[in-house]
Amino acid sequence: MAEQQDYLERMAWLVKELNHHIYNYHVLDAPTIPDAEYDKLFRELQELEAAHPEAVSNDTPTSRVGGAPIPEFKQVTHAMPMLSLNNGFSDEDIDNFDRRVREGLDLPNGARVAYAAELKFDGLAMSLRYENGVFVQAATRGDGYTGEDVTANIRTVKVIPLRLHGEDIPEVLEVRGEVLMFKQDFERLNQRQRDAGQKEFANPRNAAAGSLRQLDARITAQRKLRFFAYGIGVLEGAAMPDSHSKVLDWFERLGLPVSKERAVVKGCEGILDYFRSIGEKRKSLPYEIDGVVYKVDRLEDQRALGFVSRAPRFALAHKFPAEEALTIVQAIDVQVGRTGAITPVARLNPVSVGGVTVTNATLHNEDEVRRKDVRVGDTVVVRRAGDVIPEVLAVVLERRPQPEPAAYELPKTCPVCGSHVVREEGEAVARCSGGLTCAAQRKEAIRHFAGRRMMDIEGLGDRYIDSLVEANLIHGVADLYRLTLDDLLQMKRLADERDGTTPETVKAGKVATKWADNLLAAIAASRNPPLERLLFALGIRHVGESTGKTLADWLGSLALVRRAPAALLRVLPDIGGTVAEAIAEFFAEPKNQVALDALLAAGVAPQGEHAPKPQLRERLDEVKLLAALGIPKLTEPRARQLLADGRTLDELAHLKIFSVFGLPSTVAESLEEWMAADGSRARVQKIADLRRELLAQLPDEAPAGEEGPLTGKSFVLTGTLPTMSRDQAGALIEAAGGKVSGSVSKKTSYVVAGLDAGSKLEKAESLGVTVLDEAGLLALLPK
Repeated sequence: MAEQQDYLERMAWLVKELNHHIYNYHVLDAPTIPDAEYDKLFRELQELEAAHPEAVSNDTPTSRVGGAPIPEFKQVTHAMPMLSLNNGFSDEDIDNFDRRVREGLDLPNGARVAYAAELKFDGLAMSLRYENGVFVQAATRGDGYTGEDVTANIRTVKVIPLRLHGEDIPEVLEVRGEVLMFKQDFERLNQRQRDAGQKEFANPRNAAAGSLRQLDARITAQRKLRFFAYGIGVLEGAAMPDSHSKVLDWFERLGLPVSKERAVVKGCEGILDYFRSIGEKRKSLPYEIDGVVYKVDRLEDQRALGFVSRAPRFALAHKFPAEEALTIVQAIDVQVGRTGAITPVARLNPVSVGGVTVTNATLHNEDEVRRKDVRVGDTVVVRRAGDVIPEVLAVVLERRPQPEPAAYELPKTCPVCGSHVVREEGEAVARCSGGLTCAAQRKEAIRHFAGRRMMDIEGLGDRYIDSLVEANLIHGVADLYRLTLDDLLQMKRLADERDGTTPETVKAGKVATKWADNLLAAIAASRNPPLERLLFALGIRHVGESTGKTLADWLGSLALVRRAPAALLRVLPDIGGTVAEAIAEFFAEPKNQVALDALLAAGVAPQGEHAPKPQLRERLDEVKLLAALGIPKLTEPRARQLLADGRTLDELAHLKIFSVFGLPSTVAESLEEWMAADGSRARVQKIADLRRELLAQLPDEAPAGEEGPLTGKSFVLTGTLPTMSRDQAGALIEAAGGKVSGSVSKKTSYVVAGLDAGSKLEKAESLGVTVLDEAGLLALLPK
């Protein structure tokens, strides 16, 4: 009996303690214990519940992870209907509402009614039922009278308490509120959807609705939903507060999340002031709203006013201006972003949307234009949410002009610099390949080039880069190394004139030059970077520190990297097809080659270049190179079959018929078709010639002693480590033979996670990758 009492008390304490920490973390945003300590207590409770299932309580936090899928949602009849509100859109609507309230309460002209003002969330209305303080049921609004039982899913929403706090706990309390998803959590969810190749959600409301409609609550648990309480449906066993504002205050004491953006205002003027203040805050709020709600504050007055039809007379929803409108597409142009992204933009007949005149709307990417089938001359639905860039939602096909205008095609060259436009396989966005020369990308290219982990030009910050470009003193990265003291002083003078400022030194008749001397010295000091840093600095898509180091280690020289075809790059460790194609595309763009030549002519020369790595010999196997060419249906086993009996790449480059080599007919036909395309035979011959050249440069065997205890292991670093920087940790890993990567994949050996580890840690856990802390990493390193 004593033993039973012990585990019952321990389980009760754990439930109370964990729920307390969940409230602090998710509602108050003020965690009081480390995550590791919380996890330890949570695991202890799980073990106790597994051993004593009969003692599991209804408010256990373990229920928040979701249970087994259910076959369907059950229907729930609301004890008190969940009615809708009437809407107001103009100042006149609000004035009429206030007048009707005063008349309904028989108040004299000039009397000012107290209104509880709060936000109108863009989410899903929800009813939560608590019995003796314990959460027992959640139901959607449905038609207002009957909703769906989503209790299992709502249990996973961590801001919703499973047991109410405080002493004044009612016997029954039905809380009305809104389930929603914050903007930041919505973006993270859509990123996970993109990473998994799944359809993205259109907006946070749809994401929240889709999450609550899951029959498997474990899926809902993976999506971060929130809740704000705003009303009472049923109350038994406790005194009702005398005003709506006091109801919300009571909710806070009970541990229910309530929006801080609420107020009690007086009269029509107070209402409109609140509306305007929220309109100004709207963009900065972490969640979407589509208006505000006003309710007569005194509950006695609410009862006196009563209801009309299915809406209360004592409340009104004040909606923000309409965010959708119809207009006509005049033209479809493209914009080039700072990273080279090519975005189609619809030029529109001017139309007012959300109180703003709109003349342009984004079409996002080529796939979106085709999916929506937007054409010049079409009538389209345009949407603008707050200050978000307007977008074309849909085409009104019945209004399409006749004869039909031509379907849209993305341009093949960049409209800014003329470089060719590339679109990687699996990517929705097309990009300009002229990263070093495109004017649209100039500031971003220079900013990246000068970064600490690239060329490390100390003192060349965003402000100076912007001013140098705007003063027409630099057009590309090579121009940095031609800057003079006079150039920098001219830049500073023009920037001061632009900003309308006069430095104190100038007022005193002096010209400060020390900052310029320091910047010129920092630029000069960057002329001889390690090859991997220079490659990273060029801004090649997908090439970070890790890939730059792989290229430098294995190929040894910038000259070889510049002429390496994608097939050779693909056989290097940890460089897949997408990355190989991006590197080859970058150097295939003539404008990038010209810019790189200019950089070398300006005196930039990588240090530490060497012959290709000896281990490259085994990767230059003809079978591997042939398979790496990316010929459809030609797998490595089929490539081996094709190169059997002593056949070589040189021979294949001149063959036209491949059906005689025992390949399946579909493979032979695919190979013949590929070889017949322009440039294909030249690609095969190029890789054959380069292979011979590289083999002649390689020593017969690799030098001894190159491997370490972490050879073959890949690491990803995330968060803040206790005693060392990520750079220091990376250096230790590489010194032991390991490889540091910037992204997590199934091939990652370990993720080293410190404080505030983010999405990389989440991805590692979802993929089952081993996670280490700093101590775990040090244990792997040589003593």
